[in-house]
Amino acid sequence: MSAKHQEEVVVVLDLIVRGGSVIDGSGSPARTADVAISGGVIVEVGRVDGRADREIDADGALVAPGFVDIHTHYDGQATWDSRLQPSSGQGVTTVVMGNCGVGFAPVRPADHDRLIELMEGVEDLPGTVLHEGLSWDWESIPDYLDALEKRSHDIDFAAQACHGPIRLYVMGQRGADREPATSDELAEMGRLAAEGIKAGALGFTTSRTLNHRTSRGEPTPTLTAAREELVGIAGAIGETGLGVLQVISDFPDFEDEVSTLFEMMRASGRPLSVSLAQAAPGDGYRRTLDVLESANDEGLQMRAQVAARAIGLVIGMQGTVNPLRASAVYRSLEGLPLDERVTRLSDPDVRRRVLEDLAARPGGLRQPLDRMFELGSPPDYEPDASKSIAARAAASGLTGEELFYDLLLAEGGTALLYLPVLNYFDGSLDAAAEMLGHPNAVPGLGDGGAHVATICDASFPTTMLTHWGRDRSRGPRFELPWLVGRQCRATAEAVGLLDRGLVAPGYKADLNVIDFDRLGLDSPIIRHDLPAGGKRLLQSAHGYRHTIVSGVETYADGAPTGALPGRLVRGPRPDPTEDRS
Repeated sequence: MSAKHQEEVVVVLDLIVRGGSVIDGSGSPARTADVAISGGVIVEVGRVDGRADREIDADGALVAPGFVDIHTHYDGQATWDSRLQPSSGQGVTTVVMGNCGVGFAPVRPADHDRLIELMEGVEDLPGTVLHEGLSWDWESIPDYLDALEKRSHDIDFAAQACHGPIRLYVMGQRGADREPATSDELAEMGRLAAEGIKAGALGFTTSRTLNHRTSRGEPTPTLTAAREELVGIAGAIGETGLGVLQVISDFPDFEDEVSTLFEMMRASGRPLSVSLAQAAPGDGYRRTLDVLESANDEGLQMRAQVAARAIGLVIGMQGTVNPLRASAVYRSLEGLPLDERVTRLSDPDVRRRVLEDLAARPGGLRQPLDRMFELGSPPDYEPDASKSIAARAAASGLTGEELFYDLLLAEGGTALLYLPVLNYFDGSLDAAAEMLGHPNAVPGLGDGGAHVATICDASFPTTMLTHWGRDRSRGPRFELPWLVGRQCRATAEAVGLLDRGLVAPGYKADLNVIDFDRLGLDSPIIRHDLPAGGKRLLQSAHGYRHTIVSGVETYADGAPTGALPGRLVRGPRPDPTEDRS
């Protein structure tokens, strides 16, 4: 053989991330290693001797899988926006939307407004934004998936079949009025859900909570759907051998509702998750945790989606929630530009008149100032009671209302206050810690793409690492490899995306290179960048040096690179390391 043919063939890789502290998502301890990527797939982890078109020096940084966020509502935004922010700026590389039974397909042209009202009411997305942004160039769920696929995005995303639109499509006004479905209607709802699953919808979702109402104040069409309806749809999905089920419920009759959920899993053989939070003082959430254990003991796959911190309201001069609007004096100024409004409101006489207006209302300000806090920068998501507006006011000699007013006007009227509600009845995140630590729970409920000017919880994944893995001082923390595993691999497994969530050969090359010492959240800000000039809260993070999707860098030091490798994920993905022969 000639010397030429004896020369070693040099394989040039697409990317090598060198010398990082790899936390691979399996729960194993960190280890120093290189990560080699080719064709959007991780091909080697360890000492990589080859060369690549590009190399990233990760010395001193963490290298982790891209985060998988399984509870978002980008159903509208994904049709008009290539950047699924705020999630994509938080190290998230895959999102799952279509949760809580609300979405935009299937739909008849006559029902466009009805579905907008449903999404507007349930997920706090302004109707003006949806009317302007949605193209409605679809009718069926397969049509909708095809429409989504036409646009490239910065991260991967998956859709789900939603009970609300399916019920309206089949039953019309009777469905909206929550009337019982006939046997033919039950069969058709099952057929449409299964059609969506076979076309690539990742799961089926439904809502059974009174907290979900249309913008007209009407309960969601699925609130009182009979057991036969839910089990029938689940059974039709089960026949496909694909898909997951997701439910949010008030559990009005706990045992009866649990029986319904169990029958859905038994009829379908599919995994089911429920949204879970501490919704009232006490430990009522433990009943649901006990149910998870019973279900899994039976061989069913049941999980809870839980939050990384409290779920609460962000209050500000520009936000949806601004209690000063209860004052006629304030409302007379609201049309002014923000800087002019703040100048007028800073006048002592105007301040006095606004506060008098609020005091004259029955119940006064109607805000629990002993549970409201200045959010601050960096934001404090586990504030002590001594930092409440009521406690600070008492210490300073002001009334709570006076301090509330002054704080709202701070930073030129852009300051934000925080009212934690769910998971914070005890004044700490101990309940959240218990739920996060349960073996049958996975992180979720961040609601990216929804509640756009009321909450900003798409930053939950960053909270998972920083608060629970490094910063918490008011209670126990978790080991960082465990946290990464829960936010990456456990979430991916929960929805059947087994090709991601691990830094290992054969898996999808979704990575974060993180300066962990510097990792943190900035305070949310209001931006008027939605269709029709709609406003939303955006929140950036610092410390994500590189975010990589399918081997392509999408964010560098928090700034978008312009690359759009994200795609619609149609259906579950097999584990690339399993022998399927």
